Amino acid sequence: MTNPYEVLGVSKNASADEIKSAYRRLAKKYHPDANPNNKSAEEKFKEINAAYEILSDAQKKANFDRFGSADGPSFGGGGAGFGGFDFSGFGGIGDIFENIFNQDMDGLFGRRSGRTRTARGSDIVIDTDISFEESCHGVTKNIIFNRNERCPDCHGTGAKDDNSLQTCSYCHGAGQVKQTQRLSAFGVIENVVTCPVCHGSGKVITEKCKTCNGKASLKKQVSYKVNIPAGINDGQTLTITGEGNMAAGATGISGDLHIRIHVAKHPILMREDFDLYMELPITFTQAILGTKVKIPVIGGTMDLEIPANTQNGTIRRLHGKGVKKLRSVGTGDLIVKIFVEMPKTVDKRTAQLLQALDTDIRADSYKKVASYRSKVYN
Repeated sequence: MTNPYEVLGVSKNASADEIKSAYRRLAKKYHPDANPNNKSAEEKFKEINAAYEILSDAQKKANFDRFGSADGPSFGGGGAGFGGFDFSGFGGIGDIFENIFNQDMDGLFGRRSGRTRTARGSDIVIDTDISFEESCHGVTKNIIFNRNERCPDCHGTGAKDDNSLQTCSYCHGAGQVKQTQRLSAFGVIENVVTCPVCHGSGKVITEKCKTCNGKASLKKQVSYKVNIPAGINDGQTLTITGEGNMAAGATGISGDLHIRIHVAKHPILMREDFDLYMELPITFTQAILGTKVKIPVIGGTMDLEIPANTQNGTIRRLHGKGVKKLRSVGTGDLIVKIFVEMPKTVDKRTAQLLQALDTDIRADSYKKVASYRSKVYN
């Protein structure tokens, strides 16, 4: 099945608004009215709509996230394994039931699992722009974003106070209940699942916290200073562990913060890994006589010596004038390719001077010309 996240170009943690925005942008781009008689665009438009149909439906999206299919798990197909169930993609039978029932094998057969599951909040993905120079030197950026944080009044319980939390009568405080599951290949199996009433906490709220209205968390604007290291490249992502959304509940942990870096282009310098490249145009007289030309480097400019009789296409490598290697020792190089530019027009007097100059230059100064003539005229 085609991955709907990849089709729309969004992350798995994208919000509903981000998904809708990506869908509208792509749908407009590939709409049949904007691409008449374009079969490829028509197929892409259908694919985009199918992806959005899954990600805009909470149940279908949840099914895809958990089972890889908008229709949920399938027990009937023609795959290998017990009862026609396809076990491909799972590490073993324990993994199968862990994926289906979200628990381990001990819980499946009625034994209380000693392994506890800590709720984890969702990740946050944001974008930040930096200049070309900042990507080379490194920079500290102050970024502002919104995230869910544990309610400071109820400390993540969602209850008004301790007296507003009572033992769940459905699971009697265990957080888990036994459930009978009928599978054709295994018969009737008694397994242990998370309590559907208290969602595993063992407690139910009788009176909600007024600050968070029982949600256990609050949306808060955060100002965070991030150190972007020297040598980072366009499109790379920095991950800050534990700075994402806080999971609901008193014992949940935060997700991560992912910062996607966008580096502005330099007007002359081009980057490849940690080396920089540039094309340097000089006049034909500068090439013959030699000169000094000012070129851009990281942090400013420098004078590059052009020797007399420099040939068109000459490459100069300036060691250590590139980009500092990311989280490593060393720096790349600056590679300069020299182009000798000829004038498009000259006046009559200049042409006569050049003719006289050409006559004065010894023929054996032109090695390639001499070689060519020897092959053609002799």
